[in-house]
Amino acid sequence: MSQQTFKLAFFSAQKFDILAFKDLCPTYIEIKFFTEQLNEQTASLADGFDGVCCFVNDNLNALTLAQLNQYKIGLITLRCAGFNNVDILTAKKLNISITRVPAYSPEAVAEHTLALMLTLIRKTHKAYNRVKENNFDLNGLLGFNLHGKTIGVIGAGRIGKAFLRIMSGFGCKLIYHDPYEQTELAQNVTLNALYQKADIITLHCPLTDETHHMINEDTFKRMKEGVMLVNTSRGALIDTKACIDALKQQKISNLALDVYEQESNLFFKDLSDKIIDDDIFQRLLTFPNVLITGHQGFFTEQALQEIVHITMRNIEEFFRGFPPSNSVL
Repeated sequence: MSQQTFKLAFFSAQKFDILAFKDLCPTYIEIKFFTEQLNEQTASLADGFDGVCCFVNDNLNALTLAQLNQYKIGLITLRCAGFNNVDILTAKKLNISITRVPAYSPEAVAEHTLALMLTLIRKTHKAYNRVKENNFDLNGLLGFNLHGKTIGVIGAGRIGKAFLRIMSGFGCKLIYHDPYEQTELAQNVTLNALYQKADIITLHCPLTDETHHMINEDTFKRMKEGVMLVNTSRGALIDTKACIDALKQQKISNLALDVYEQESNLFFKDLSDKIIDDDIFQRLLTFPNVLITGHQGFFTEQALQEIVHITMRNIEEFFRGFPPSNSVL
């Protein structure tokens, strides 16, 4: 690695990434932006660099990491909180440092969760389209009060707590489940109790082997009839096929998603002139009570600035030989 500069290969680059990182990047870091996602097919683009910067849908499996190791990549810095897309054991064996942004703006995701909920509950997306066509008919727009409903939050980390703080002003009964984190903002209950009691369930937990498809055919059977489900965390927390069955059986009254388990082929791209070859996703779009956004929950000015600052600090610590503050390993 050069003593004067740190050469960074930046993958899955969007226009907003390029503007933000160019604006706040120190002079000793040389960034080359690649729109390609990082995987075993594109890892060769990192040849000649000191480190790589990745996002949620880059695939850092064993094959990708082995190639990066051949190119003497010493640092993989994730500009996101989750790291389920990284083969941690392989990275450790190869002595590749992995850093992340553990908390850029919990409030951004929590507020987007509420926005999705209220949009579906009050059908404001449908009302907007009607009014644009001079249609002021209220039939079909009947919603319900959040006041008095039981909200079940799975995961009481930074985002879960931020969401609970927001919801404390809505007059709801708040319950949560988290075997690791505790909070006085709500009552901690078992998962089974949460499934049975909650009118609205929202997911704010990481994707691990334990939580993969935690919402599945069996858990849907344990939920209330007409439950509302919201996921702004990771797509694979939900078994999408089982979710579609629950929608068809009207077990779910409303479904809001900012993530999708096969989103790497879809999200962060303009596919408006393409045919989407994903029958499961296309089926989701046919339901009138399903609202989907494209992994937008993090996307605020404040969050983006924090992502840049922490990512730059992670690189500087590695470059200067300081202990990493946000190491995954």
